[in-house]
Amino acid sequence: MATLNEIAHRMVSNRRGVLAADESISTMSSRLEGVGVAPTDENRRTYRELIVTTPDLADSISGIILADDTLRQELSDGRTFPAALADMGILAGIKVDTGAKPLAGADGEKVTEGLDGLRDRVAEYVGLGATFAKWRAVITIGGGRPTERSIRANVHGLARYAGLCQEGGLVPIVEPEVLMDGDHTLARCQQVTRVVLRALFDELALMQVRLDGMVLKPNMVVAGKDCPQQPGIEEVAQTTVDTLRETVPPEVPGIAFLSGGQSPELATRHLGAMQNCGPLPWELTYSFGRALVGPALETWRGDASRWEDAQRALSDRAVANAAAR
Repeated sequence: MATLNEIAHRMVSNRRGVLAADESISTMSSRLEGVGVAPTDENRRTYRELIVTTPDLADSISGIILADDTLRQELSDGRTFPAALADMGILAGIKVDTGAKPLAGADGEKVTEGLDGLRDRVAEYVGLGATFAKWRAVITIGGGRPTERSIRANVHGLARYAGLCQEGGLVPIVEPEVLMDGDHTLARCQQVTRVVLRALFDELALMQVRLDGMVLKPNMVVAGKDCPQQPGIEEVAQTTVDTLRETVPPEVPGIAFLSGGQSPELATRHLGAMQNCGPLPWELTYSFGRALVGPALETWRGDASRWEDAQRALSDRAVANAAAR
């Protein structure tokens, strides 16, 4: 049986990345409606079957994060999603948080919930074939935010989640996302990201989380999407790497960036530029959702005759990101 460290290294090595297909039922339904597809259980299942059965996906993707409902569903050939992924040499992951909810006494800030009953759910997910998990915390910039209360609440949740996952045999993807919503500058994003990551690793140490058995999934350091001064590709790459060097211990096997609402092409260009920022103690890879699967969904639009074209669109994005590494 593979150790946590072995699984974590497998997730980030050989130029491969992690695909996030863990949208909630409501989010996935909205995206289907956005391309003219009825938001039914079967259409959600069919779309995710399109994703996981894309030919040669294992060449670029090491693991796929699934939602609870998908983990329990079957492909049209009768195999469960985790079994089908295992057959293709791809790890099955599971989103275990229950979403970001308003943080009491902190206007406009949220804290991610889902710790209640997590130990039992981890055991169940392992039995269903999952090998890693994901928990996302969101940090907002602007209007006096983030507050220390918000940062502490979210990193505490991330650390407790990571500890429970490792205890139960799942590699935790630890995802503290500093949102790019707003008009903040690159320097402000760097400042907040630095504070969040330092607080996170302090809390992980307190909870005795094994750093060599986890994967970090942070935001890239970018300016807010409404900031009038947008930095260049190399500036984002260097600023991001500098921030990570200051905050992330070398024991962490890999850093799998989220795209955070960037366009597919821009996220890939940023990832590629980071590979030229000198020798690093960890692998730098990607854990993209919309930046990978968005073009496939736009191509498919529920039309069975576009199935192969949609899979080709996904494959092209995955190959481009692997090449950027």
